[in-house]
Amino acid sequence: MTLPPGDRIVAALPEAVAVPGLQVVVEPDADLLARAVGSALVARLAAAQAVHGTASVVLTGGGIGTAVLRHVAGLAEEPAPGQDVDWTAVDVWWGDERFVPADDDERNEKGAREALLDRVGIPPGRVHAIPAADAGFDTPEEAADWYAGTLSDAAGDGPLPRLDVLLLGMGPEGHVASIFPDSPAATDERTVIAVRDCPKPPPTRVSLGFAAITAAEEVWLLVSGAGKAEAVARALGGADRTEIPAAGARGRRATRWLLDAAAASRLPGAD
Repeated sequence: MTLPPGDRIVAALPEAVAVPGLQVVVEPDADLLARAVGSALVARLAAAQAVHGTASVVLTGGGIGTAVLRHVAGLAEEPAPGQDVDWTAVDVWWGDERFVPADDDERNEKGAREALLDRVGIPPGRVHAIPAADAGFDTPEEAADWYAGTLSDAAGDGPLPRLDVLLLGMGPEGHVASIFPDSPAATDERTVIAVRDCPKPPPTRVSLGFAAITAAEEVWLLVSGAGKAEAVARALGGADRTEIPAAGARGRRATRWLLDAAAASRLPGAD
């Protein structure tokens, strides 16, 4: 990934966002961004397995998130030295999900299975999908409580297991997962929450809350397109998370903003 431009941008950011492990990395376009992030993700999962024996990733949906997974699947077929991930020892979670039937094309899980999961042989017990609307849960609140319990069970001695990398997309108004500006989810401190009346359809969802997002070892925000440049600049300019939820998405050890040139176009030093 092209680190020098990222280093230059971080140096120009306000002290308000000078959090430990912050990186802002810029690639020329969305396709190169997806390829770079896919390669970096494979390397990060391989490194986690070298230390822990297993690795874990929290997936996101959207165009750039799915493009990353397709690139990862290609790398899995012909791994480079040092990037040979044992996919039977990878736990997969989701940052949010639409509360619709399992076969609905709006499901992030469906897109992830087609792009990556069905191609690399991850055991079913390691794929932790957020329940669909036809999975036996009457409400998104019930599904959220179940997913919080699943995370807790995997942790053993706490509310959350180790989450090595948590991937997030971002909307043009600054939402991440299904946490939208000025919504109850932006101030909810539970690990998993039901979200109703989303301004973007489908309106009913289940999402990780900030308590879970900020517990991840690393948070990677994947953003492309000029339409998101203003929200990127506001998030990295110290905005409050209730106004720009992406501003509150920070990892325990590292926070990486992974942008294409258009999304980075309103940052200081990005010209």
